[in-house]
Amino acid sequence: MAALSAAVVRERYLRIREQAGPSVTVVAATKYVPLDQLEALVDAGVEVVGENRAQDLAAKHDVYGDAFRWHFIGHLQSNKAKVVNAICELVHSVDSESTARRLTVPALLEVNLSAEQTKSGVAPGEIAGWLERFPAIRGLMTMPPLADDPEASRPFFRRLAELAGEHGLAELSMGTSQDWRVAVEEGATLVRVGSTLFQ
Repeated sequence: MAALSAAVVRERYLRIREQAGPSVTVVAATKYVPLDQLEALVDAGVEVVGENRAQDLAAKHDVYGDAFRWHFIGHLQSNKAKVVNAICELVHSVDSESTARRLTVPALLEVNLSAEQTKSGVAPGEIAGWLERFPAIRGLMTMPPLADDPEASRPFFRRLAELAGEHGLAELSMGTSQDWRVAVEEGATLVRVGSTLFQ
């Protein structure tokens, strides 16, 4: 990707934060941001970074340390939990019991609302059992089917918010660069934005 301009990233980041409102945490998804370009995010005032792979998380944290608050937003294998425990304040994407048992940091349960075989996540009917076994789960996350129209995501975000309410959960990670505005309207407390910040 082209070198990031801290001024451009700052302008976009502040605009998203303003539009999302003070109750929403904007997580900068840095899966495609090279290590040497994270300095622009520091200069832009980005506070929370979300990584998808444990090895990239470790490499970026080694260089930037406490410059950011770190979240893990990708599929987490149980053998990588130790890395995440040492670095992250929140994991967005738990859907494996073996991983959940190894986590010592708060987590969100990933819910597959579209019943797509290719998507990670647990079925809505499994949420109650998960909360009994893993009381450290503080909220839910979902990824709706890819669509050109952000409005196509709304039913999935609305359903996730309903499920969170039914189970007394406060945190909702939903919405990416393409549909974060819709997610905020439906109650997101965390949005994960990448391309809208960096491209």
